[in-house]
Amino acid sequence: MNRISKLIDHTILKPEATIDDIRKLCIEAKEYGFYSVCVNSAYVNVAYNFLLHSDVKVCSVVGFPLGTMMKEAKAYETKVAIDSGADEIDMVINVGLLKSKKIDLFERDIKKVRDACHASVLKVIIETCLLTDQEKVLACKIAKECGADFVKTSTGFSTAGATEHDVKLMREAVGKEMGVKASGGIKTYEDALKMIEAGANRLGTSNGIAIVKAEKQ
Repeated sequence: MNRISKLIDHTILKPEATIDDIRKLCIEAKEYGFYSVCVNSAYVNVAYNFLLHSDVKVCSVVGFPLGTMMKEAKAYETKVAIDSGADEIDMVINVGLLKSKKIDLFERDIKKVRDACHASVLKVIIETCLLTDQEKVLACKIAKECGADFVKTSTGFSTAGATEHDVKLMREAVGKEMGVKASGGIKTYEDALKMIEAGANRLGTSNGIAIVKAEKQ
């Protein structure tokens, strides 16, 4: 088994993805030994059923990709996703609240989802391309204080994805005990290695097969 495969959330989040695409994603995840599949919440139960009797986990995005819906809506989506079979939740922060310095409201948004997650893993997507370095550090520290398990760089649907600089900054902000997920624009084995060396211990990518095949060479 490839060492890097167990760091990969095998991902398909494009709006035109079909049921057949989700099925293919799950088959590939089992074949290549990926840690999880990451899908939109509408397809959690589909993925769950395709992955029965395997050790591949199901990850659902919540509040995706903008993060600007009400916290109660994010919490409800989280609950339904978990009830449908999700093991992990990747939520998008409300960037506007952070930039408005409405820190109390920003924290409540994350806490509401954390509470809805119960024991399930929560990753907080901070959308680094929209933040200053100071805001990235603040978002990471708040996510940690709210009980998140990971901070994640990007949705992959905004202006840019993961960078080595941001992963290093996030790792420094949260310390060794919390997870950092690099996501967005990770297309090659070399890209993946750079993110891991920068401090990522999970990778979100739709290019996982190419990455693990390159590791064999």
